[in-house]
Amino acid sequence: MPSVTDVEGNGRGPEGRERAALVGLITGDTRRTHVEDALEELAGLADAADIEPVLRFTQDRNRPDPATLIGSGKLEMLKAACQESDLSLAIFDNELTPAQLRNIEKILELRVIDRTQLILDIFARRARTREGKLQVELAQLRYLLPRLVGASAALSRLGGGIGTRGPGETKLETDRRRIRLRIGTLTDDLAEVRRRRGQLRDRRRRSEMPAVALVGYTNAGKTTLFNRLTHDTAVASDALFVTLDPLTRELKLPNRQHAALSDTVGFIDRLPHTLVAAFRATLEEVADADLLLHVVDASIDDYERHMQAVDRVLGEVDAGDVPMLLVFNKADRLDEGAREHLRQAYEGSLQISALTGDGVAGLLTEIARALALDTRRVTLSFDQARPEDREAIERLYRVARVLSHDADGDRVSIEAEVPRRLMQRLQEGLSL
Repeated sequence: MPSVTDVEGNGRGPEGRERAALVGLITGDTRRTHVEDALEELAGLADAADIEPVLRFTQDRNRPDPATLIGSGKLEMLKAACQESDLSLAIFDNELTPAQLRNIEKILELRVIDRTQLILDIFARRARTREGKLQVELAQLRYLLPRLVGASAALSRLGGGIGTRGPGETKLETDRRRIRLRIGTLTDDLAEVRRRRGQLRDRRRRSEMPAVALVGYTNAGKTTLFNRLTHDTAVASDALFVTLDPLTRELKLPNRQHAALSDTVGFIDRLPHTLVAAFRATLEEVADADLLLHVVDASIDDYERHMQAVDRVLGEVDAGDVPMLLVFNKADRLDEGAREHLRQAYEGSLQISALTGDGVAGLLTEIARALALDTRRVTLSFDQARPEDREAIERLYRVARVLSHDADGDRVSIEAEVPRRLMQRLQEGLSL
C-alpha cells in the first residue's frame, strides 16, 4: 500500500520557495528503511536547492512500472495529495527515463524532476569558478539531450532554475543541434582544463611535494578538516555540496615534510554518471594523489552506506588503488562503546573531530608515516658553496626524513630516508 507522510514544518515556507512531494519506490530487492533513508537524504538535497519538502510518498511494487515507475493508479493518489497540499513540484528519488518523465508529468499536471536533475540543479547553484560552471553545464546538457521531447521540466534547466519553463518542442531539432554543438565546445574547453591541471601536477611532482587528497561523502566534514590541517578559511557548512571547486594548500607534517593537500567535491550515493564524467578533470586530482584521506561522518547511522558510495566513485575515476587512510570524523559525538566498535571493525582507522581538533595531531603523524613508507636510506654529499646544492639541501629537508647532517667546511654529508618515487629526480646532479 502507498503511504503519504507529512514532513515536519509543512506550512508555506519563505516567499518564493517551492513546495514539493518526495516520491520513493520500494521494490522486492530494497528494504523500506533504505528507501526512507534515501528520502531523508532527498529532503536534504531539496532544502539545498531552496525547495520545501512537504509530502513523502512511498509505493511498494514487485518491480518498477516501465511507463510511470509507481503505476498510474498510485500517481492519481499522489496527484490528489499534491493538490490538497497545494504543491507545485514532485521529486522522484529514482532516475526517470524520458518516457516516464513525460507520462508522470501528464498525470500529475505539475512539474516533475528526479534525483539526478535535483543534484545537477544544486551543482549549478554552487559552482563559482569558470571550471566548475563548465563542468556543471556539460553534465546538465548530457542529461537533457535524450529528454528533450515533451520534457518541459527538463528543458527548464536551460532557463537556469527549477521554476522556469522550457522552450517546448517546436524547435526540437534546432535545440538538439544547439545542445550538441555546445557539448562539443564544453568538452574542448574542459580538455584544456585537464591539460592545465596536468601541468600543475607535473610542477608539483618536480618540486618533490607529495599530494594528499580529502575524499568522502558530502557533508562528512572534509572542508572543516581541510581548514584545521592547513589553517585555511575555506567555507564550511552543513549544507550539501558546498565544495565544488577543489582547493589545494600546503600541509606541514610533524617530520618537517611538506605535502599538497586538496579538498575535493563531496560524493553521494548514486552520484549521476554525467557528473562523474563532467568532473573528471577535477577528480583526476584524486586519482593522481599519493595518499587519500577518506573522511567518514561517524555520527550517523548509515555511515557504511556512505563509505560504499565513496568506494564506488573512486573506482569509477580509477582511484581505487591509491593508498588510503580511513578517518572517522565527528567522533566527539560518539560514546566509548561506539568508538570501540569502530576500532575493532576498522583496524588501522583513525578517529578525530575536525571541529574540536581532537585526534588531528595523531592524523598528521599517520599521514607522515604513510607518505614515508617505501623509502630508501641514502647518504648525499653537497657543496654549500654552490647555490644549486644549497637549494637541493633545502629541498631534501622538505621531502625526506633527515637522520644526520655532518658539515666539514663547505662540504656537507646528509643521511636521509627518501621516498623511492623521488630518488631518480633527487639524485640528478648529486653525488651519492
